[in-house]
Amino acid sequence: MAFSSTWLVLPVALAAQQQTPPVVSASDQSLTPPVVAAPVDPDADAPIVSEPDFDKALPQLSDDINAPLEAMPAIPSAPTLPADRTLPAETSSTPPPTGPGTLSPPPLEETELARPLPALGTFDSTPPIDVADTNDDKTVVIRYDTQVNGLDPLELTSQFNALSALKEGGGKAANATMISARAREDEALAVRLMKSRGYYDGTASSTIESVPNGGNVKAIISATPGKLYKLGSITIEAGPVTPPDLLTRELPLRIGDPIEADRVQGAEANLSLKLPQQGYPFVTLGQRDILLDDANWTGAYTLPVDAGPRSSFGSYSTEGKLAFDAEHVGVLARFKAGELYDNRKVDDLRDALVATGLFSTVSVEPVRTGKAGPDGTEAVDLLVRQTAGPPRSIGATAGYSTGQGFRLEGSFTHRNMWKPEGALILSVVAGTQEQGLGATFRRSNAGKRDRTVTLTASANHSNYDAFNAFTGTLSGRISYDSTPIWQKKFTYAYGFELVGTNESVYDFSRREKHRATYGILALPGQAQFDTSNDLLNPTKGYRLKLSFSPETSVRGGVRPYARMLIEGSIYQHVSDSIVLAGRLRAGSIPGIARDDLAPSRRYYGGGGGSVRGYGYQRLGPLDPNGDPVGGRSLNEFSLEARYRFGNFGIVPFIDGGNAYESVLPKGSDLRFGAGIGGRFYTNFGPLRVDVATPLNPRPGDGKVALYISIGQAF
Repeated sequence: MAFSSTWLVLPVALAAQQQTPPVVSASDQSLTPPVVAAPVDPDADAPIVSEPDFDKALPQLSDDINAPLEAMPAIPSAPTLPADRTLPAETSSTPPPTGPGTLSPPPLEETELARPLPALGTFDSTPPIDVADTNDDKTVVIRYDTQVNGLDPLELTSQFNALSALKEGGGKAANATMISARAREDEALAVRLMKSRGYYDGTASSTIESVPNGGNVKAIISATPGKLYKLGSITIEAGPVTPPDLLTRELPLRIGDPIEADRVQGAEANLSLKLPQQGYPFVTLGQRDILLDDANWTGAYTLPVDAGPRSSFGSYSTEGKLAFDAEHVGVLARFKAGELYDNRKVDDLRDALVATGLFSTVSVEPVRTGKAGPDGTEAVDLLVRQTAGPPRSIGATAGYSTGQGFRLEGSFTHRNMWKPEGALILSVVAGTQEQGLGATFRRSNAGKRDRTVTLTASANHSNYDAFNAFTGTLSGRISYDSTPIWQKKFTYAYGFELVGTNESVYDFSRREKHRATYGILALPGQAQFDTSNDLLNPTKGYRLKLSFSPETSVRGGVRPYARMLIEGSIYQHVSDSIVLAGRLRAGSIPGIARDDLAPSRRYYGGGGGSVRGYGYQRLGPLDPNGDPVGGRSLNEFSLEARYRFGNFGIVPFIDGGNAYESVLPKGSDLRFGAGIGGRFYTNFGPLRVDVATPLNPRPGDGKVALYISIGQAF
C-alpha cells in the first residue's frame, strides 16, 4: 500500500536572542556622542489611579431596580466659528492640487452613493444565452447528434434513449456548455442502467466532437460495463414457516443469477404476493442488503422477512354507511370460517361487492384477532368498509331497425329498496311499432352467491307485419347469470310465464285476418356454456346455448307443445385488429299445428339479430297479402370479419337462414343477406350500425335494411 505525505514550510520570525551593540569606529567617536542608557524609574509599574480613588469616582448605584434612570448629561454644542474663520484643513501627506483647471470635489449630495436607484423597468431582463429558449428564432442554436456506444450488448440502448437528457433536448442546445451538461447527466444515467443489470464496475465517459464540413457537433456517450456480478449467496432472515421451504420456494432467486434490479425486485414482489395466498396475510419484507465482492464479482444477498402468524378465515364485520349488513357479506364469500387464509378469495369477495353496484367505495381488509384456531393458525376477521352509493338510477336505450322502426326504452331503478339487494325496476317502451309498461322485483344474491330471483308484470302492444297483439304477462325467473363485471362459464335459468294475449291471426281456411285470444302457460329454461372473453365484444372463445320451454296454449282446448332452440357461436382472434366470428342457430316447435299457435310464439327470421338485409320477422311463410305468418322451425347462420382500428371498426358480414312451417328446418330455400357495419367502441360496449341488402330477395322485400343498436350482433 502506498502512502503519500505533504510537507508544509511555514515562515517563522525569529526574535534576536542577544542585542549586539553597534560597532563604532574610532573615527566616528568624535562625531557621534556615546549612547547612555536611561536610568530605571522604580515607580514605573505603579498604577496611575489608586484603587480607593477609582472606587470613589464610580457613581453610586441604587439598590432599587425600579428606580428611574438618571438623566443623561447635556452634550455641549459645537462652537460656532466667526464668519471670517474656517476649520483647519485635514492634514494630509499629499497636498491637494492647486492651480488653474483644478476641479474641486463635488458636494456630498451629488456623489454616486447619494443618487436614487434607476427604475426597475430600465433593467435588461433577457436571459443569458446558456438558459435561453432554443425555440426562440433569435437565439443562437447549436445542433448536435447523439451517439451511444457499449449499451447495445446489454439491451439498454432503448431504455437509455427514453431517459437521456441529450435525447430529450431534441438535438438542439443554446451553447456548447449546455451540451456538455447534458452529456454529464447521461454519463451518470449510463452507469445507473449498467448497475441495474449487475455491472457494478461499469463506467461511462462523454466526448463532444465537431462534425467536419457540417457545422454540427456530436455528443458521444461511451459505456464500459466491466464484469457482471452474480449472486454468490442468498440468505432469508425469518422465523419458521409452514411448509419449511415456503420462503425459498416463493423467492425465485438462485445462486449464480445476475444481480439485476428487475430480477431481484420481481422476486421480492412474488414473495409478497404468494405468502398471503398461503396463509400469511401480514407478511412484511425488510430492507435487502447486497454485499459485493469485487475480487470474485459476486454479491451476498440478505433479505429480512417477517411472515407474521399463519392465519385462517374468521368472521366478518362492517362499518361505514351500510348498503347491507355483515351477514349478507357472508353470502357473497366463497369460503368458510376455518379455511386457510387466501387473499385471492378476499379479492373475489371484493369483486362481488363491487358487482352489486350498491357502493361508491368499498374495501376488505384482514384484522388480527389473536385467537388461535384448532389447527394452530390464528383466526383473522375481515373488516368491510363500505360507503353506500346512490340507490336510484334512470336509464334509457334507443335503437332503430328496418321492420321495427324506432324503439326507445326508459327505466327507473331503486337497487336496494328491500335490503339486501332487493330492487324495484319500472320500465316503459315507446316506439313506432311497440309500446309497453313493466314492473320488476329483483333480488340479487338471493340466499346464495350469484343467484337472482325476479318477478315481472308487464303490459305490451306490438304492431308488426306478422301480428298485432295486446299482451299481458306475469312471469318469475330464477337464474345464475353473467354480468359485464362477473362473467361466468356456465349459467342457467328457469321459471314460469302466464301470458294472456289478443292477436291478429290469418285464417287460411277463411282467407282473412281476425283476432283471437290465447292463454299460455310456459315453464321456460335455458343453459349456456360460455368461454368467450367478453359479453358485449368477444374476441376469442365460443358459446353454446340451449333453450327449452314446455308450454300449453288454451284456445277452445288445451294444446301442449314445446319450444326448443339451440345456438352456438365462435370467435377466432386472427391478428391484433381482426376477429372472425361465426354463429349457427336452429329451432323447432313440436306437438302443435302452426295455426293453433299464437302468432307471437312462432319462429320468424330476419332482422338485426337474425338475417340482416330483410325486415324484422319478414323471413318465413307469407299469407296471400304478403305478410309473414311464422313457422314451427328455424335455421340461421352468420359470418363476420371484425376489423378494429382504435375506437372504430368495420365489419363486413354475410347472413343466411329462413323459417319453415314444418317441425324441422330445411336446408333448402335459404335466404341470404350481406352488408357492412360500423362500430364505435366505448367502455360499456360497441355501438353498432349495420347496413345490409338481401342477395336473393322475394317480391316485397326491401333493397336496403338499416340496424342501429348496442353490442355486437352476436
